[in-house]
Order: sequence, then structure tokens, then C-alpha cells
Amino acid sequence: MAGQIPRQFIDDLLARTDIVELIDQRVPLKKKGRNHSACCPFHNEKTPSFTVSQDKQFYHCFGCGAHGNAITFLMEYEQLEFVEAIEELAAQHHIEVPREGGGPARPTGQADDYQLMQKATELWQRQLQQGPSSELAQSYLQKRGLTQSTIERFAIGVAPDSWDFILKQLGQSGTKARDQLFELKLTNRNEQGREYDFFRNRLMFPIRDRRGRVIAFGGRVFSDGTPKYLNSPETRLFHKGRELYGLYEARQQQDRLEQVLVVEGYMDVVALAEYGIHFAVASLGTATTSEHMQTLFRYCRQVVCCYDGDRAGRDAAWRALQNALPQLKDGVELNFVFLPDGEDPDTLVQKEGKDAFLQRIQQATSLQHYFFEHLMQEHDPSSDAGKSALLAKGKELIAQIPSDFYREQLEDKLYSLVGKQSDRGQSATATRSSARYSVPKTQSMTPMRRAIALLLQYPRLATTIPQAAELAGTNLPGITLLLNLQQHILNNPQIRTAQLLEYWRDSKEYSILNKLAMWDPQLDPEQVEQEFIDSFGSIEDHYLQQRLEALERTAKLQKLSPDEQQEYLLLLKALKSRKPRSATS
Repeated sequence: MAGQIPRQFIDDLLARTDIVELIDQRVPLKKKGRNHSACCPFHNEKTPSFTVSQDKQFYHCFGCGAHGNAITFLMEYEQLEFVEAIEELAAQHHIEVPREGGGPARPTGQADDYQLMQKATELWQRQLQQGPSSELAQSYLQKRGLTQSTIERFAIGVAPDSWDFILKQLGQSGTKARDQLFELKLTNRNEQGREYDFFRNRLMFPIRDRRGRVIAFGGRVFSDGTPKYLNSPETRLFHKGRELYGLYEARQQQDRLEQVLVVEGYMDVVALAEYGIHFAVASLGTATTSEHMQTLFRYCRQVVCCYDGDRAGRDAAWRALQNALPQLKDGVELNFVFLPDGEDPDTLVQKEGKDAFLQRIQQATSLQHYFFEHLMQEHDPSSDAGKSALLAKGKELIAQIPSDFYREQLEDKLYSLVGKQSDRGQSATATRSSARYSVPKTQSMTPMRRAIALLLQYPRLATTIPQAAELAGTNLPGITLLLNLQQHILNNPQIRTAQLLEYWRDSKEYSILNKLAMWDPQLDPEQVEQEFIDSFGSIEDHYLQQRLEALERTAKLQKLSPDEQQEYLLLLKALKSRKPRSATS
């Protein structure tokens, strides 16, 4: 498909990348035997259980189960999308990302969109220092208590009171440049086709994506004018339901965010940073969405939503809670802080200082408390009708939660409020128990799983067995995957585990391959080849036995043909001559 990143490029990129070096730049590793280890960056632990294999170019945490190749690590650690992770790796190797059909490296947008947004940022920063609105804008910022270091950290600038400042500075090279300015909403057009700057006479707050690239702007008046706040509309770079102002800046202040405070405006984020509270982010002219929550929980374990204590603030908090429910996984925490009437984080932190404000965060209302506080305001549990409505609404919301812990905790509280016995009981326990036992144990690995796992981990083994095409037509579970794996390795002799996993990323087999890549065969290096040959031999034995039994069933119904008779005798001889397999085979 035109526009896709070629598979060969991804394989070459992984071949160029040393996963040990990549991870060590972010998580210091220590050599431990053939592998490297560290405390896992994806969960809190004191004893290292995170292992990186240089041979396989693969990482795995024995504590939380995180695993993958260099691309997967960047996606999880840097919170990048797949294409963004490819672009990041390519940039580290100073190479361009090609697209099939000669299309652009990005699915949408022009290659210099980000450069244009950065140029606009720098122009407005210079205007703050020495433009016609400089004195008035700087006076306003000083009254708001912002120092120069904070202004520079957030790259705050000012759009002058001009209809065409940006248009003249960045749109003089022709129609294409002017179209690009319009598409990125740096300029606007009226019905007569007249073009003019989108932002005028405003303080400018660049909105950065997770990689630090400017994708949009927020503008705030600093004198007279309406509206008070003006954000960039959605463009090919900017989707407000996914982005959070200040997240990039927060991540620059510490290696791993312990918590994030969600506030309503970008002035709140900047003001809190001025007081040394560097973990605040803001949604951008929209309620906190489920995508926002998913992003935040991938970055940290604790999210605190901070809202005004009035009705509007509590309604916003309830929308945030509902959007968070599908993202509540084990190990994360969601709390709420409600501020005094008429206060916002900006004004309150200036009044009471950093320590008092942090104390409010530490005393935040738990998700459970606010969940039932809100529900009981809507449904009075003192009446039967209220209890019935409370139970129905509560169960509807709780069903969205993927975490067993949170779901059961809230269910127990819900049933106690309505005076009803929980119907989870043994049936839920039995369901979880049966699900647990349905997962194959590594101690009882079948010969097929063992063969696939060994071939995946040691691709050189592909040449040690024949290409048994006759096995493709059998009903042996996993045989097609094994044969495809062998053929792909033979076609790409230098391929490694990480590249094999990447090749199957979008297939239904990806999950099982990831699990098999983590399996520890507990073999000395010199034992690996024989173990693989024995495993494949067991598969062949199974095939021969299946074929023999099929001929025996045919013989009971009708006389075998001469060819079938000869095949039957050869199968008998072959099975008798094959050496016995061990119990694990």
C-alpha cells in the first residue's frame, strides 16, 4: 500500500540498532552473564528483574511481563506511536524514513510542518523581547509572577497587534507556503479570500507533542480583548482530545513521573511550575478524555485531577472519572482535588505557597469516595427506587473497568450501600481460576511450542532441519507458523529475534510469539541444537502416527490400494526405526 514504511527498512533499522545501547541511554544497565539487567522502568521494584538480551535484541521483565524489541521499548518508554518510534530510531541513525510509492514519511502533513510551527514559536518569542507589544506583555507576565526562566522553559511569546505579522514573515514564498499556514491554522481566511493572522495581540503558549515538537498554540489576552483564551483548531498535527499541555515539559524535569496533576488551563500549569510544582498538565479546551487518561496512566501510576469546587468543576471531575474507568488497570491510582470557590491553581498557589498546595494534593479525594458521593447525589439509597437506580447505574459504570481489583472493590461498596449480597461470589472466582489454568505452563511446553520458541530465539536453527513441505497439509496446531518461520529465516539468513517479532507484529500470532520469545529453555548453548532437532523429530513422529492411523481407518472400510499399502508398510518401518523420544517430547 502506498505510503507505508517498507518492511525491509524496518528490518534494516532494527539491524542497525543495538537494544542494549538504546535502553542503557535511558535506563542504566549492568552486565549479568550473557545479558544485561536493571530495575524495570515500567513498574516500581527494588530488585532488578528487567533483562536485556544483546543476542536476541529483546528485553523482558520477569516482574511485570513487559517485553519487546527496540521499537516496542520506544513506544512504551517514550509513549510514541509505532510510526513515531520508527522515525525516532531513524533520526538517531541520521537516516530518512522512506515510504512505499514515494509518499511522505508521515501519514498526513508536509515534512516541514513542524519546522514551520517552530519558526512561528521563535518569531513570537522575539516579539516578547523586543516587539511593539513587548513592554505591555512583559509587564503582564511579571504581575502574574512569572520569571524569565519559566517564560523560556515554556517558550512563551507574544503575537503582536497586527493582521499579517506571521503572514508576512512566513508566507512570502508563494501559494504553497500560504496554504500551509492556513492548514496549520497560523492564518485564517474570510469569505472574500482575504488572509490574516489567526493569533493577534495575545500571549502565545506553544503546545508540544510527546517528542517536544510544537503542534499548536494557546493564546491569552493580556490587555483588552475577547475571547480570553483562544486555542488552535484541530489540524493534521493537532488533535486536542489526545494532547495535554505541559506533559513534555513535565517529563523533562524528571526521569520518571511519579504523579501528574491535571488542571484546566495552561496558565495554571505555568504558575505551578514557577513554584516548583513541575508535574501539572492541562487539557486543551476540552474535557479530560479517555485518551488523555490512557496517556497519563502509561506515564505514571498516580493521576490527580484538580478542579474548582463549584458545580461546573464537579461536573468536569465526573466526566473525567467516567472517561478514566476503561483505563483503570492494576497498579494505577486516580484521585481528585477540589479547590475553594473562586480559586484556581494559579491564584491559590500564589496565596498559600508550594507546601500548602502540595498538602492539598496529598489529601486528595479517592476515586471510590468521589464515585459514590456523586452517584448518591443522583440516586437516594434511602428508598427502594433509589437503591435500584443506584445499583443499575453503578454496575453499568463498574463494568467498564478492566482491573479486577478496582472492579471488585467498587462492587463490594456498591452492594453494601444498597444492602444486597454481592453476586460475584464463587462464580467469579471460578471464572478467574479457569482462565488462569487455560494459559499453557512453560513446564508443559509441547514439542510444537518448544520448536517454535527455539527457532524464534535461535534463528540459525532453521538450517538444521529439512523443509518438510508435506507437513503443511496436516492438522497439527502451530505447524503453519513453524514452517513460515523457518522459510522467512531461510530467506533472510541474518535475521534476529527482534526482527522476526517485528515481522509478525500485526498478525494474530504476535501474542504467542512474544510469549515464546520470553520462554527460558534452561539449556546450555551446546544443547540447543539437539533439543530443537528432537522437538522437530517429535512433530514428525506425530505426523507419521497420524498418517498411519488414517490408513488403518481406511483399511477397515475398504481395501487399501497398492500405493496406500506400500505407504503403510513404509510408515510402520519408519516409526519402528526412529529412536524413542524423551517424556517431554
